[in-house]
Amino acid sequence: MISRIFIDRPIFAWVIAIVIMLAGIGGITMLSIAQYPDIAPPQVNIRATYPGASAAVLESSVAQVIEQQLIGIDGMIYFQTISNSAGQVSITVTFVKGTNPDIAQVQVQNKVQQALPRLPLQVQQQGLTVTKSNPDFLMVVSIYDASDRLTSGDVSDYLVSNLQEPIGRIPGVGDISVFGSQYAMRIWLDPYKLSGYGLMPSDVITSIASQNTQVAAGQLGGEPSPSGQMLNVTVTARSRLTTAEEFRRIVVKTETNGSKVFLQNVARVELGSESYTTFSRLNGHPASGIAVSLAPGADALKTASLVRAAILKQAKLFPPGFAYAFPNDSTAFIKLSVQEVIQTLGIAIVLAVLVMFVFLQSWRATLIPAIAVPVVLLGTFGILAVAGFSINVLTLFGMVLSIGLLVDDAIVVVENVERVMREEPDITPREAAIKSMDQVQMALIAIAMVLSAVFLPMAFFGGSVGVIYRQFSITIVSSMILSVLVALILSPALAATLLKRPEEHGKGNIVDRIEARFADWFNARFNRNADRYRRGVKVVIEHMWLAMLVFAGIVAVLVVVFLRLPTSFLPAEDQGVAQLQFTLPPGATLERTQAAAVQIEHYFLTQEKNNVAAIYTVLGQGPAGAGQNAGRGFIAFTPWAQRTGAQNTSQAITQRANRALSSLRDVQFFALNPPPIRGLGQSSGFTMEVQNAAAVPQAVFKQEVDALIAQA
Repeated sequence: MISRIFIDRPIFAWVIAIVIMLAGIGGITMLSIAQYPDIAPPQVNIRATYPGASAAVLESSVAQVIEQQLIGIDGMIYFQTISNSAGQVSITVTFVKGTNPDIAQVQVQNKVQQALPRLPLQVQQQGLTVTKSNPDFLMVVSIYDASDRLTSGDVSDYLVSNLQEPIGRIPGVGDISVFGSQYAMRIWLDPYKLSGYGLMPSDVITSIASQNTQVAAGQLGGEPSPSGQMLNVTVTARSRLTTAEEFRRIVVKTETNGSKVFLQNVARVELGSESYTTFSRLNGHPASGIAVSLAPGADALKTASLVRAAILKQAKLFPPGFAYAFPNDSTAFIKLSVQEVIQTLGIAIVLAVLVMFVFLQSWRATLIPAIAVPVVLLGTFGILAVAGFSINVLTLFGMVLSIGLLVDDAIVVVENVERVMREEPDITPREAAIKSMDQVQMALIAIAMVLSAVFLPMAFFGGSVGVIYRQFSITIVSSMILSVLVALILSPALAATLLKRPEEHGKGNIVDRIEARFADWFNARFNRNADRYRRGVKVVIEHMWLAMLVFAGIVAVLVVVFLRLPTSFLPAEDQGVAQLQFTLPPGATLERTQAAAVQIEHYFLTQEKNNVAAIYTVLGQGPAGAGQNAGRGFIAFTPWAQRTGAQNTSQAITQRANRALSSLRDVQFFALNPPPIRGLGQSSGFTMEVQNAAAVPQAVFKQEVDALIAQA
């Protein structure tokens, strides 16, 4: 018998239990923390820039060239391309769930390299960026000027110069998107002056490229040197131009009479923004921001914590008036969800111990299952680490459910040992433990096998549903197996050591006497309630047909309710954030878009001022692309404790906003809640893609899509 080995060697049983707990503690330190398992399929992003090109030019000369090379990549499901009027093209390649994102990125990188020689020269000079990341934003960091002294471009230059690289290097950050640009030397050509001097814009570009370059000037005293040379220095030439005045002195043409035409003679030169297509505001102040995407498999909470630490460190060096905010932070809800489940887990453990004490009526007997619970739970964390899972709502929920199952094994051992001692007056606790385990060890193994047979098939489900239930299933099965092992190894050793014979109860210290009095008090009241229950059962049996009729009615009501209940993948929850999307008619300027953004900000900062902590709007780009007529926004709501009542949930706030702002002139506005599972869509509900498979002209196709949206 396996258990007898550990009954005779209780220290050995404790060593095994301690090893299991240490493995679990090590697993906890290794496991990442997330709200749900990594359900979204991996994606690889390709970005290219063609300055000055329209969306149509990007589609034909860049996007299609790259797309033709993407065919044949292992595990690819589809790719989606967005070209915008700002000269930017973004291609998102989506792979089947389970694909190694590193291998996928390498394959995409190799395919892109094959397309690179066929791309326009300007695109090749700008370079292509290939990154892997989750499809949604982990968080959005915004820097703003609360004093309103500077412009959005000034704030953006500070952010790009001081925060973009430090945040991009943080472990766990898969990709970053900057809402803005840094300073650049802007050269505004005068076409009339160019014509007067007989110049073309290409002549100016050639002159700038040839005169603004880094030159290696060599050394003085380099080998071989003449005899007696006593000094060796590197010559540094100021060949790169840095100021507007230096650029103005660039020679663009030399006349035959020896006179020169400088850049300042044909253009206006000034320091400005690298791009004027995007502007940001936070609570009405000039701002800029960085959207951070999580790397596949990274720990969301740890990554967000590192990002906050980097921002807090840099905040000490902010210029006067600068401040920061997090208008979109998904980790706050993740942390709250995990904390809530951990609290439930703790409450479940406490309630299980209390119930065991009430019915076992012995602190010694209660101690044995109470010790088994942490051993099994910690060991389960170790198995989760080996399986490559994470600490999330589903794995913790599986542990909550398994508590009631895992304590049963230890209780079976304890109760059977006490039964043997009651039936055999001369037997010792050690002998009772040995005899008891001979009787129940096969039953314990059978219980574990039956429960595993119930839950294990869920581990083989496919698709996104399989990812959800797999971790839930493996968690319960792992805890059940460990529970049986502890019941065979540690519980009998503890029973042989801790339990006392029935006649010795109440004869020990004051704790034992109090325990005996509590048992007498509880048993008397429990027996009275049991008598009432028996009388009630007798009445039901005497009126059996009436009882069956009532039961049938209850079943019918449950069936009707089940059929009428709405269905969903997962329930939508208040995650503390929301996204905004607003679009003006084609051809609308950035000034009109900004006027719409001001009205949207005014609504949230006045009508919903008690619910909104920060609203960050980005002008010139949206979720579907960039353009002067597009805009998007991020809202961070006040903490949940300050938003009590159904009317103050994020769902209620966004519904009110959609009703109130739908009347804005020439503005198509949507306030959206994030999806229940990050990465599966842009908002709660579903996402629909309309494909132009019949090659309908773009203008006609857009009219049809707009008509479909209007009908929806």
